[in-house]
Amino acid sequence: MSHPDFLVGLHSVEGALKHDAGNIVELLVEQGRDDRRLKALVDLARERGVAVHARPREFLDKATGGMRHQGVIARYRRGEALTEADLERLVAEAGPGGLFLVLDGVQDPHNLGACLRSARAAGVTAVIVPKDRAVGITPVVRAASAGAADRVPLVRATNLARTLEMLKTNGVWVTGLAGEASGSLYVLDLTGPVALVVGGEADGLRRLTRDTCDHLAAIPMAGDVESLNVSVATGIALFEVLRQRAARKA
Repeated sequence: MSHPDFLVGLHSVEGALKHDAGNIVELLVEQGRDDRRLKALVDLARERGVAVHARPREFLDKATGGMRHQGVIARYRRGEALTEADLERLVAEAGPGGLFLVLDGVQDPHNLGACLRSARAAGVTAVIVPKDRAVGITPVVRAASAGAADRVPLVRATNLARTLEMLKTNGVWVTGLAGEASGSLYVLDLTGPVALVVGGEADGLRRLTRDTCDHLAAIPMAGDVESLNVSVATGIALFEVLRQRAARKA
């Protein structure tokens, strides 16, 4: 069963209208607001058969908890997340081009949104997150993802270590990012089916997750910086995979 949720802001709502209008329940726009982009969005919604209703700014402020809504929110019928049962099919369908992003306990919604945006840009097969001790898909995540949150397959794993073992059994090499690792990400062969595992903001990879990885690798850094933001590290690692794959084809 799906449940209504909110999409907030011009970019998130526009993305959903263009790619998934059938799951938008209604558009709520700020009453009396004179904005060219907002008017274009209203026209697009009506073209797609989505009901549009005007509401006072105070209503939108309260509904979004004070988020910057730019005069528009949409009630969105979100689907259920995928589970481990769906993952084996995704691995088989992706074949040698499989690219999986595993986020081990990311708590900050802005970080999750940014990771999903990078995953979408890199053509990730699926993003895998633990069912517990991790942020879910919220309006903040959707806004930070610039529409990617509902366009990247998201698997919520009950047991992350068991899920990683399943990936390995199906031919996917699992590489964990760890700042203290002796090996560099750039010397690994990432051209085959691969899962990149990134830890949470505070503690990095959990011990069991770390022990389950085939490899641990670091992103080389100059200077005295000890670590990168999780979303920055994710983007670097994903596009290193794409770089290697493009180089092999050249």
